[in-house]
This record gives sequence, C-alpha cells and structure tokens, in this order.
Amino acid sequence: MNFGGRRRGVDVAGLSRTRAHQPEAVAEAAARRVRRPLLGGGGRLLIIAADHPARGSLGVGDDPFAMASRGDLLERLRLALSRPGVDGVLATADILDDLLLLGALDSKVVIGSMNRGGLAGAAFELDDRFTGHRPEDLTRLRFDAGKLLLRVDYDDPGSLTTLHSAARAVDAMAERRLPVFVEPFLTRRGGPDGTGPPRNDLSAEAVTTSIAIASGLGGSSAYTWLKVPVTENPDDMARVMETSTLPAVLLGGDIGDDQDAAYEKWRGALRLPTVRGLVVGRALLYPPDGDVAGAVDTAVGLL
Repeated sequence: MNFGGRRRGVDVAGLSRTRAHQPEAVAEAAARRVRRPLLGGGGRLLIIAADHPARGSLGVGDDPFAMASRGDLLERLRLALSRPGVDGVLATADILDDLLLLGALDSKVVIGSMNRGGLAGAAFELDDRFTGHRPEDLTRLRFDAGKLLLRVDYDDPGSLTTLHSAARAVDAMAERRLPVFVEPFLTRRGGPDGTGPPRNDLSAEAVTTSIAIASGLGGSSAYTWLKVPVTENPDDMARVMETSTLPAVLLGGDIGDDQDAAYEKWRGALRLPTVRGLVVGRALLYPPDGDVAGAVDTAVGLL
C-alpha cells in the first residue's frame, strides 16, 4: 500500500499495554493536549472523519472490512493529521483515546461522535440512540465539538426518538457553549415492502427539507453547525444552502473510484457563503490509488 509520505507503523501492542496497565493515561493525555480555536485564521475547516466503525460500518468500496484493522486505520489517521492544512478529526472515544495516547491531537480540532446506536443494517437503524460521547464527556476531555447524525424517515417511528434525542443534545451542547455538527438526511427504506436498507435521499428537495429540520432543533441554534452532503445535482447546492444561515461543512462520504468527480463537486459547493469546509473520511483515508497523503493534500487545496 502506498500511503504517500513517510510511513510509521503504529505500535498496537504498546497501546494495548498502556490501556491495560495505565488506563488513566488517556485522561492525562487529554489534560495536557494543546488546544486551538475551532476556526483558524483562514476561517476554513478540513476535518478527517473516522466514526464509521462504531456503527458497524467497516466497508470501503468493494471491501466490507477495509476499516477493521485498527492499526492500519490509526496509521492512516496519523498520516492524514500530519499533513499541512488538516485541522482535526471526528471520531468515537476508542479511536480518539488511541490518538491521544499516540500524541497525534495536539493543536488539532477534536470532535466527538455522539450517536452511534443506529447500527448499519439493523432493524432499529433509524432509532439512532446516543451511545457515544455525551456533552459532559466532551467537556471533561477538553474536546472542541460534538457531532450527531439525524436521519429522518417519515415511515419509521424510530426517527422520532432520534429527533427528540438530537434536540436535547443540541440543548446540552449549547449550555456548555460547545459547537455541535448536525448531519441531517431524509431517509427511506428500499424494497417493495419498505423493509430494505435505508437510503439517504440526496435530491435538492430532500436536502433542503433536512436542513430546515436540523436548523430548528433545540432551544438555541447559537452553537449548531450543519454537516451536509452535496446534492445529486451539484448545481442545486446554491439554492439548497439558502435554507439556513447556520455555518456548514460538506460531508465527503464514500466517493467510489472517481476521485476527480468528487473533488469537483466539493470545489463548487465550497464557494457558497455559509460553507466553511469539509469533513471527509473514507475518501481520504482509503483513496482508490492508496495515496493517503496525496488525497489529503488535494482536499486541502480545494479550501
């Protein structure tokens, strides 16, 4: 595998020993981590996302277990975070704890993933409970923000539970003056009987509606950001993003084999006035050509 740039193997055995014998080392690393403002001088963000495994979503492209090797994932993350212009990482506690122990989070924006209960492929997937970071955890660990996923299926009662829980999480984050990135979708189950896997609707109408729903969550939107996908037709993004004044970042997602087409979609949407950056995971950590550094550097160039 060509990672691009210098490759340093992650000592998985050493991490495991530290966890077994010195579990307090995680809190100690969090306490001494050098922090930075959410937005730097340029006012833009590039965040590397790695919260997929905790929802049982391990696949990239044709490989259903591409993200299953924790050592490999950490190596990719450490390389991505070392590239100039990368602002931070979005992940669950297990991955962020590893990165803290590796000393990879100094002067980086750290975003904790909050709801991972909607396991991929489960009957209860859209009842997306908050099983990850709580607002009090983010405060205790001195992290910089949280992220929640809000998939709404008008035919699935589980979406109402998620909607209510998300609103209360927005309230709790605002009370602590912590930014929260809300990732909204209108979602429908496929198949003739409506029991197939959920599919996110990326039409202009659906993305517009999801933004309107997400923007109104909770008793204050002062600390709410949006994490939005690019619509099926990228030309629709200008009118879609007129739905809210909340600051937004673009969701990268799994781009398949056509990296250039994805970059071009992001490039156009990044020019819109409320869009402040990108949050991208698998597309940069597992690019088709294997060049992690090259993929990250290209994304930085878009900003």
